[in-house]
Amino acid sequence: MIIQNPLRAAIVMICAMAVIGVIDNFIIRLAGEIGLWQFHLIRSLMALPLIAGLSWLGLGQMTSLRLWAVLLRSTLVMIAMMFYFSALALMSIAEALAGLFTSPIFILLISAVALRQHIGPWRILAVILGFLGILFVLQPDPRDFDVNVLIPMAGGFFYALGMITTRTLCAHESTVAMLLVSFIVLGLAGAVGLIALDLWPMAATPGPEGFVTRGWVWPMWSALPWVVLQAVGSVIGVFLIIKAYQLGEPSFVSVFEYSVMIFGPLFAWVAFGQAITFWQIIGIGLIAGAGGIIAVRSK
Repeated sequence: MIIQNPLRAAIVMICAMAVIGVIDNFIIRLAGEIGLWQFHLIRSLMALPLIAGLSWLGLGQMTSLRLWAVLLRSTLVMIAMMFYFSALALMSIAEALAGLFTSPIFILLISAVALRQHIGPWRILAVILGFLGILFVLQPDPRDFDVNVLIPMAGGFFYALGMITTRTLCAHESTVAMLLVSFIVLGLAGAVGLIALDLWPMAATPGPEGFVTRGWVWPMWSALPWVVLQAVGSVIGVFLIIKAYQLGEPSFVSVFEYSVMIFGPLFAWVAFGQAITFWQIIGIGLIAGAGGIIAVRSK
């Protein structure tokens, strides 16, 4: 029997998005110095001892009950992340994020159509409001629509599959074990990407635009502090994301992922002085309203 704790799941996911919303502001600092594949490999190597520390603290064992299920979930999430980061080389961050955050919509559709789960009108309304809020915050320009925007949407689809797998196949798995396998899979993907770029080099544009096509860079001292920040923050954030999806239904929990678009811009405003526009404030209000609807209706 799968245990449900909606309130705890919501709180855990909001905490996860607070962490992710802060650390993702610093991706731009390392994207101009090293490549995507090196980032994933080095971050994963740094994360492994931290994950072992979580197990040592008693937060979960490092072995899986059903390794195939955990590998499936980790592979789906890895594919999603590769689609997303590849999109960053082709379009603005706003468009890439808007595409990736279609995942709650995909979760809703898959839960209703494929899993035959009952999805009430309030949950549908919350997903729609949350997505509209993201569009207000990110403000992508529809006049500049590019078919490449389908790339991060593909990432949103695979991320949705990964989160549904977390709940349906991995609810009883150790969160630490799932975290461990996730970073191992991402690290292996980074190693494969580096080998491929070594065998078939690609011209890397200077700066963040060359993030995906850049091979191994050494020395990397200027990027190292930001990779360390990402390693520590990602271990905490991804651990909380996995735990949230283990505690609650995906179509419920996914709505609270929209809160990253509250924490991210607010941190950028406080730390870097990035202005928040009137429409972005409206968007933040819509996102908060979506979470409020789900929280009230779950009681």
